[in-house]
Amino acid sequence: MIDDPVTPKRRLEDRPSRRLRKGMYILPSLFTTANIGFGYYAILQTTHGSVSEPWHFDFAAKAVGFAVLFDGLDGFIARMTRTTSDFGRELDSLADVITFGVAPALLAWMWGFRQLPALWGSSELTGKLGQLGVIASFLFLIAGASRLARFNITANAQPSNPGRPGKKYFVGMPIPAGAGVIAAVVHFSGGDPIASLWSCITWALIIMAAGYLMVSTWRFYSFKGIDFRSRHPFRLIVLLGLLFAAIWFFSQYVLFTIALTYMASGVIWRLQWLFRRKGSPPTPPYKPISQTS
Repeated sequence: MIDDPVTPKRRLEDRPSRRLRKGMYILPSLFTTANIGFGYYAILQTTHGSVSEPWHFDFAAKAVGFAVLFDGLDGFIARMTRTTSDFGRELDSLADVITFGVAPALLAWMWGFRQLPALWGSSELTGKLGQLGVIASFLFLIAGASRLARFNITANAQPSNPGRPGKKYFVGMPIPAGAGVIAAVVHFSGGDPIASLWSCITWALIIMAAGYLMVSTWRFYSFKGIDFRSRHPFRLIVLLGLLFAAIWFFSQYVLFTIALTYMASGVIWRLQWLFRRKGSPPTPPYKPISQTS
């Protein structure tokens, strides 16, 4: 039998190493582990925070912000290297419950309600506000866990407002964005706890609104449609560079604006769809056509 001279045979040393292939599966899990580490650090910093040491709350908020970055990187790397696995998905969900559920819920309560002074000289009112904070924080936590559970079991979900199902939109606000809202508000204040009645009530409404948006079926942009391998990535690189520079020098204002704008985007799209549907003419009733022989 004569060997085909046209088709080159792959040498044994040119074949990809099986050990290297297995190592690639560990890479996304390392970023997920870092995600858990940031969540644990945020919890530790939150428990040390107080009115006299508010920087602990700011450190906790920054840890949640870094966790949001690492959460996006582990999925991006897994898709880029084609190393997605059932273990990685389950580990990522458990990490999200800790870092974007427990940690921000505890931070929201400790920063916004636990450090309240005796408002109007009434310790009873302060205690009631603390109970309100417990309820709001728990609702945020259970909403985030429910959001993750729905995401894990739902394939190709359809948002209730316009938008085709697929990777372009999330159905409901993702839990990292909900945690980012809490972290951005705390970081915007520099970690100084809330000390007024109306700020406390507003904070409770923000927490519950974030929880509701996570379990809603409203659409939120996923940013998965951005192609980093396009032929003209220069504009995208410039925009990302400007964004990172703005965050580096003006993180309090930029992150606060980004978090609340993304949170409001789902509400705006929903309202836009409602007004558009209300203004559209009603669909005429179906009339069967009589057939004559």
